[in-house]
Amino acid sequence: MADLLDAERRLWNAGYERIAGLDEAGRGCLAGPVVAAAVILPKGIQIESIQDSKSLSEAERENAREEIEAKAEAVALGICSPQEIDKLNILWAAMKAMRRAATDCTPSPDYLLIDGNRFVDDTPWPYETLVKGDASSQSIAAASIIAKTSRDAMMRKLHTQYPAYGWESNVGYPTQSHYEALDEHGPTPYHRRSFKLAQD
Repeated sequence: MADLLDAERRLWNAGYERIAGLDEAGRGCLAGPVVAAAVILPKGIQIESIQDSKSLSEAERENAREEIEAKAEAVALGICSPQEIDKLNILWAAMKAMRRAATDCTPSPDYLLIDGNRFVDDTPWPYETLVKGDASSQSIAAASIIAKTSRDAMMRKLHTQYPAYGWESNVGYPTQSHYEALDEHGPTPYHRRSFKLAQD
């Protein structure tokens, strides 16, 4: 298994104290916001429950979330609505959500580790991008867990308003039943109109 503290140790040794990992959830969904998280963990800490969120079960993610929130120096969310996604496109909406999460961190980070291969240009922080960072950085993996669990909870709450679309289980992702509900009922205000909402 990869050492999830390699990037953090390098930055700690370079003099950075508050390293925020950033990741997002919901880019591939048909409905709902894209949700980003920023997490600053204490220097030197290693939390065994933090792994790539995609490799964890739902129960493991929830347990890891509780441990992250108990031990982190900062946890913050950034959200871009379906309307913003339609206006900006999903890539730049995800970038904006991550920037919002970093901005809302208290204390403020002095370095960002970002999942992916790009970030916004107008940033006050030094940063680097890590492709598949949620599998190689503890801070990014923690942000991935917070973003995923937060967004899932939002979609399950919205399910109570729009129960036909199966958001309690698909949380807005494209599934056969989700497409069938769209075909029968049409899109809700939470669907992304710039996305393909019908199957061929």
